[in-house]
Amino acid sequence: MSKLHNTKGIVLRTVKYGETSVIVTIFTELFGLQSYLVNGVRTSTKKGTGKASLFQPSAILDMVVYHSELKQLHRIKEFRWGYLYKHILSDVKKNGVALFMVELLTKCLKQPEGHPDLFHFVEDAFLHLDECSETITANFPLYFAMHLPVFFGFRFNDNYSEKNRILDLREGDFVQEQPLHPYFLEEKQAEITSQLLKTQQPEELEQVKLNHDFRRNLLYAYEKYYALHIQDFGTMKTLPVLREILS
Repeated sequence: MSKLHNTKGIVLRTVKYGETSVIVTIFTELFGLQSYLVNGVRTSTKKGTGKASLFQPSAILDMVVYHSELKQLHRIKEFRWGYLYKHILSDVKKNGVALFMVELLTKCLKQPEGHPDLFHFVEDAFLHLDECSETITANFPLYFAMHLPVFFGFRFNDNYSEKNRILDLREGDFVQEQPLHPYFLEEKQAEITSQLLKTQQPEELEQVKLNHDFRRNLLYAYEKYYALHIQDFGTMKTLPVLREILS
């Protein structure tokens, strides 16, 4: 039998269902990745007006949900904004970065299990993105991509030094000599990656001065890094979009 629980959630994906309903994939604080059927939010009646807007990707919600370990599709009893963004849903650049973060998180999440530390990291990242400057916004995808692996067990070992100046993407280590495979970074790409790994707060990204082409190439390298460590990762649909809006 389903029990009622209060939980926060971050919307990852919404699919239309029937005439007036949606099925929403939400990363919840209590239960991890979950799917919910929400009725009547796409109607033009007074009851449904505006409610579908709460289920945009990256939205942070406060919810009362029905949950049963035996079910794959759940229901939401109550929902409201957990935090109403000032910029993410209306600013083209911030929204593009947010959608990149949503896609990356979605590709990493495989099991419906609670992961509160990961939830709090992601929630905090969205809150910072909403308020940050243009320079930080441009660097934010790199920061997020570098720190997310901590929660999935494949973070780079930041042992960069005068000797270890080549980053082996397969092994996740900085090494002295070029690996025998093609998956490695060197020179400034390796140096900046080490700098990003040392960045503890998004505010520090203001000091990371990069041009657009460098950011883009580094993001594609990180995409390869994820693909080497996460089964069926594939390619990211949001990367070409980011390339355009952050130019």
